[in-house]
Amino acid sequence: MNMNWRLASRLSVVTLAVLVVLVVMLFQQRHTTLPGTTSSNPATNATSLQGTDLGSSPAPNFSLTDQFGKPISLAEFKGKPVVLTFLYTNCPDQCPLTAEKLHATLQDLGNVASGVGILAVSTDPARDTTSAALKFSQAHRMQDYWHYLVGTKSKLAPIWSSYSIYAQPQQQTVNHSLGLYLIDKQGRERVFLGNDFTPTQLATDLQVLLKE
Repeated sequence: MNMNWRLASRLSVVTLAVLVVLVVMLFQQRHTTLPGTTSSNPATNATSLQGTDLGSSPAPNFSLTDQFGKPISLAEFKGKPVVLTFLYTNCPDQCPLTAEKLHATLQDLGNVASGVGILAVSTDPARDTTSAALKFSQAHRMQDYWHYLVGTKSKLAPIWSSYSIYAQPQQQTVNHSLGLYLIDKQGRERVFLGNDFTPTQLATDLQVLLKE
């Protein structure tokens, strides 16, 4: 009888110890961060830039003519972050909206806006003349803040291809890819922003690139 009592007592102690160990293990698991996980916003990449990471590959250079008839190349903007987009002057909806959002972005940037280059490459060589580019730029208060670049199809098509831009003329419109490339001071493609970008989002990205 005495032996049974001692055995039961020992089993109780062992059982209690096992339960304590299990509780401690469960508590630790609930409060341990898994390797490689963070609490950062998933829409923000490792360099705090919002958008699709492009891997910092060199941006293909090109040369065209802007709304003032001035020759412009991407390479001459080395040392400045660059916003690169693709538009056409007769666009009834998305292109004017992009132009307005770019203007709003420059307003958000304030005094540092002069440190950013903005290039709009035509997707409509048949109708985007120098005068049409200037008129479109003036309509959206961008004539002195960007370079609206035009050229022949033979000059534009290789640029579209280099940046994976689809441009197909319709009867009165052009079906083309939408969005922005952000290129850093070293001429590297950093992120791509879809056409749903906001001026605040773009301004925030540009402020990051300006400080690099």
